[in-house]
Amino acid sequence: MRRRVDVDGSLPPVVIPGRILNELCAHALETLPEECCGLIVGDARQRYRGLVRCHNEMSRRHREDPVAFPRDGRQGFYMSEGDYLRAREQARAEGGSVTAVYHSHVGVGSYLSEQDLEYAENPFFPFPEADQIVVAVFERHVKGIGIFRREGYGRPFAGRSVEASGA
Repeated sequence: MRRRVDVDGSLPPVVIPGRILNELCAHALETLPEECCGLIVGDARQRYRGLVRCHNEMSRRHREDPVAFPRDGRQGFYMSEGDYLRAREQARAEGGSVTAVYHSHVGVGSYLSEQDLEYAENPFFPFPEADQIVVAVFERHVKGIGIFRREGYGRPFAGRSVEASGA
């Protein structure tokens, strides 16, 4: 049975600073036709304070081992380990942490796919408490952003829409 988590319109939206959303959308459009990926850092006072772009290594991994990595960067992402380790250390040095992982979907909606869930629920996932943000891009336009968060550690993800704040 295939699993996925969609945005639940009955849940209140999550408010994210407009500058973060603008940067996230720009990254998604700049990486076309491949998916983008990156991290959002913050702290207890400001959960979505900064955005760190990461390199999607999925196409390289697919070329090197198409059996282990049957998808390329147009259909999935594999975040550069060096990028996310540097981002995590920088966030810690500033008294914060990685609060969200983001990536785009090209030509499909903003939902957590089975592959996204396998990644986020893996016991070795480096950011188990982070939100997951998915940007849907169709024909060079952002058509939706969903944020998926757990209502407690180890609980299933719930999908919400996103609203921009003026900050």
